[in-house]
Amino acid sequence: MDASTTIVPKQESPPAPARQTPLVPPETIALTLAAASVLAACGGGTADEPVPFALPEGVAASPTSAKDAARFLTQATPGFSRAELDALVRSGSYADWFTTQFAMPRSQSHYDWMVSRGYDNSDNRYSTKGLDNSIWRKLIASPDGLRQRVVLALSELCVVSVQGLDTAWPQFAAAHYLDILEANAFGNYRQLLTDISLSPAMGCYLTYRGNAKANAASGSEPDENYARELMQLFTIGLVQLDPDGSVRSSGGKPLETYTQADVSGLARVFTGWDLDTSGLANPYPADAMRRPMTQKSSRYESGSKTFLGVTVAAGASAAESLGTALDTLFNHPNLPVFVGRQMIQRLVTSNPSPAYVGRVAATFANNGSGVRGDMKALIAAILLDPEARDPAAAARPGFGKLREPVVRFLNWARAYGASSTDGAWAIGDLSDPASRLGQSPMRSPSVFNFFRPGYVPPNTSFSAQGLAAPEMQITNEVTVASYVNYMQQVIGNSLKDGLKADYRTLLPLVDKPAALLAEINQVLAAGALSEATLARIQAAVESVASNTTAGQQNRVFIALTLAMASPEFIVQK
Repeated sequence: MDASTTIVPKQESPPAPARQTPLVPPETIALTLAAASVLAACGGGTADEPVPFALPEGVAASPTSAKDAARFLTQATPGFSRAELDALVRSGSYADWFTTQFAMPRSQSHYDWMVSRGYDNSDNRYSTKGLDNSIWRKLIASPDGLRQRVVLALSELCVVSVQGLDTAWPQFAAAHYLDILEANAFGNYRQLLTDISLSPAMGCYLTYRGNAKANAASGSEPDENYARELMQLFTIGLVQLDPDGSVRSSGGKPLETYTQADVSGLARVFTGWDLDTSGLANPYPADAMRRPMTQKSSRYESGSKTFLGVTVAAGASAAESLGTALDTLFNHPNLPVFVGRQMIQRLVTSNPSPAYVGRVAATFANNGSGVRGDMKALIAAILLDPEARDPAAAARPGFGKLREPVVRFLNWARAYGASSTDGAWAIGDLSDPASRLGQSPMRSPSVFNFFRPGYVPPNTSFSAQGLAAPEMQITNEVTVASYVNYMQQVIGNSLKDGLKADYRTLLPLVDKPAALLAEINQVLAAGALSEATLARIQAAVESVASNTTAGQQNRVFIALTLAMASPEFIVQK
């Protein structure tokens, strides 16, 4: 990829999106909740702690079939191989799978890998070189599939985009931000809030790095960007919610969660924070981007600060003010349902029922041992909920989600062991909607992600039924065509990026097209392709002779390309 840095203006909040009508009326929340590991403290326990599970009523302790296991892995990982599917079927235990995934050590950090490859050279001070390489390295090849899927989801909830980092070493700021998401993916959301709030990436992206207290002489006020988005996007949202996600209203109007006065009061907390360059050379090296921001007392607002019904007394330190602010947001009744619902959307379905949302939110509020914000408990609750695991629920027209382009690409890459032939992972930026995927991790066009969680495609059956379809916001004639064209080249290993797949599970089946497609259907599409679709793809495969090596390879390429272009694959059920 080319070295580039793009500066994005300060993002302002658009009007609140329309909320969708629930698929079913609210119902009593079940008392039996999916519980994950018991955390010793707010920051989370150690990776090797035992992970006890209490399966929700009606959920089997193990997959009932290979198709069932494939559906689970589709929701829980960025993609899986035949070997990983067989391993889950053999073990016959969701609890064992979670225990293994939660205990997996993190692979080499983004920051350290980029340094090891020399991207901290001074020539790259204002470039994004190396970031995409490390992102694809992790998402495609790192063995901790569950963690990587959660990191991808968190990166689209607590958004930072390298395109909006107006700083030196933007690629290292973004890389360390991803390392923060990894470190907290199985930890506690409260610690995550602290770490992202002190990260140079967030400080630069939402423009509170160097934020100064009010100046009566000049009339200046603290920058409110982060205070607003921290509330609106990362914690409590715009409107008050019931435990099942229903919007609270008065006089027919939604009740707001905060006012402009709350934004202004909270913004006073985020003053005085700046890069920690102590002891570093001038100009500072990339190392500054992995240090938590530090305080510049002359710029900090030491007076009282009032927001959301809480007042931080005058004279409180910057660290105390930050702690009170984040505790207030973390303990707000909206947080478990606001965060929980969006995580359901990223992993399982765009339109979860109120009961599903309520069960997940209740677990996030209390993991069964009195701990709030337990990410392990949240993840298990989402993936083991009856609505996620019930094949009958999956068959409903309103269930499921559009696979975002990056996830489709990763499904293929992980299914067929894609690797970098030279170790550079030079896949690059896939944002171009006309020639690539139209989406690339950590390159969102704004803090509002690639798509909004409440997006409803206008003038469609979605809007008629009150259904959200977030990923449809980046779906149009151009992106649909470019996705197929790009994947056709990738599948055929014809791109000059050193990415090569391993089709050893498919090539022995080229003379048995039905068996070939059955294998692809199970591992790549989780059994979603219908008999009619399979028949049409099989006819195309059989139109190519298999008596040469080229013909055999082309049969595989055709089968994979058409399977990945089918609506039944693109819609994750």
